[in-house]
Amino acid sequence: MLKRKRTDDFIGPYAFPRPNPRSSVSVNSTLFDHGVPYSMKLRAHSSCINALALSSNGGRFLASGGDDLEIHLWDFHQDDLVQPSHTYIGPRSNIFCLEFSQSNKFLFAGGTDAIVHQYDVSQLERGTLSRNDKLPMSIFREEDIIRDVTCSPFRDELYLSASENGRVIQHDARIQFPTNTRAADILQIASEVTSVQFHPTMEHLFVTGDIRGDVCLRDTRMAFGPPRTRNNGGRVRTFQTALARRTDKNMCKPESSSVAFDKTGEKLAVTSLHYYPTIYALSDPYPIAICTANAVEKLPGERTYSNSCTMKHGCFGGIGIDNSGIEYYCGGSDDFCAYLWKIPPVEHLVAQREEIPGYEWYLEDSSAVGFTEDLNSSKYVPAEISQPSAILKGHNSIVNTTLIHPQYPLIFAAGIENTITLHSPFSSCPFSRQLSLTPREVRRLSSTATAEEGRVIASLLLGIEPADSEDNDEAERDTIRLFDGILRREGQADPFEVSRWLGADEGSSSGDEQTLDTIN
Repeated sequence: MLKRKRTDDFIGPYAFPRPNPRSSVSVNSTLFDHGVPYSMKLRAHSSCINALALSSNGGRFLASGGDDLEIHLWDFHQDDLVQPSHTYIGPRSNIFCLEFSQSNKFLFAGGTDAIVHQYDVSQLERGTLSRNDKLPMSIFREEDIIRDVTCSPFRDELYLSASENGRVIQHDARIQFPTNTRAADILQIASEVTSVQFHPTMEHLFVTGDIRGDVCLRDTRMAFGPPRTRNNGGRVRTFQTALARRTDKNMCKPESSSVAFDKTGEKLAVTSLHYYPTIYALSDPYPIAICTANAVEKLPGERTYSNSCTMKHGCFGGIGIDNSGIEYYCGGSDDFCAYLWKIPPVEHLVAQREEIPGYEWYLEDSSAVGFTEDLNSSKYVPAEISQPSAILKGHNSIVNTTLIHPQYPLIFAAGIENTITLHSPFSSCPFSRQLSLTPREVRRLSSTATAEEGRVIASLLLGIEPADSEDNDEAERDTIRLFDGILRREGQADPFEVSRWLGADEGSSSGDEQTLDTIN
């Protein structure tokens, strides 16, 4: 067992160097910028892992959920982390989102069963629950797939859910209704809502992203309530997500897969289908940076960052970022890796952004891409962060979701595989000595379908389970084969071909929210 040191040089029981608040920039650089070469696998799930969430106030617990309908909690205060500390059953279908409330009183889960599950986890940190204890659970029934849940950073009982029927619902767990939710608590958007997130420091602000690519900052005081108090769907800012390319006479607007605030709420990241993670300053409608891997040297046949398959969820994070102005953004990729980018301060990125008047845009023959309101408006070419600080390998298929621990140098990544990969700069950590060097080679995607892939697809078309459900390893291999075929068909798509956008005439910039007076 790893000896638990409690000296001034270490963080509590953890054998990690203690960050110095006065030198947080150098701590970040030391921990992440020289590579994240070690990793270990957390094994308990039997299928794809779609959602990860860290508990509030220090991240003691990691919650994970996915296609096997189980929610596992991993306790990082254990001496030897070989299995979850608790496992919960409740969702009837694939789990898409998980979130802890502000003081860890509740854990919320949502997914394809169109139900928000609310677990009372208030006893977890007191250690009064055994592994098999059942938690008190409440449910809220929606009308469509739940894509995201976000908890108020100020009140445990207040949270928002977003679903594919375009509804964003404001829930208050203190209020019980005998029938459906009041109309005053529903914001109806005219397209599938893919993500919703509360602002971390301003009580009434939240952001939404949808399948049409619209990303809007909203105010609960104008988005919900009786019709007389509502205004413009609660929108206080619409972020420009439409793209123009000098070699094309049309624009595109990629679907927003997820949105994420940084710790202070100064920055917002949008992960878009068929495009790069894009960073916005909250006070600016145009992006200040895109995160790419264009500066990474690749061998012939090697792939790089892409997001054309599955739903991706990225995150901000870093050690000691409160005053340094330096933090990181991490996102998963179709090339079986996760990418970690260092994000400079806002003012540095704004200074690098280029604004090009609309009448000059097509005068130069280049493939430059800019963000714009319409074809005739100025184009904004954001700074490009083209060299990731680290590329996290050790995965055998698509990485969908990532998390950076808020206190310790740990990064979690999960996706198509049935394991969570924990990445670290160190070869050991307080809950395990099993970290090993991560393989440097990434599995290659074959250029043609294999016979095994054909068998998997044929089985699915006939409604037959491709592998014995009790053989988790073979079932995982079949899932990977299935997504290999999807990658060959859909990978590396050009957003200007698959997400063409004509502008305001398509009705995407106004009139999309509805005031509801009654609910059936």
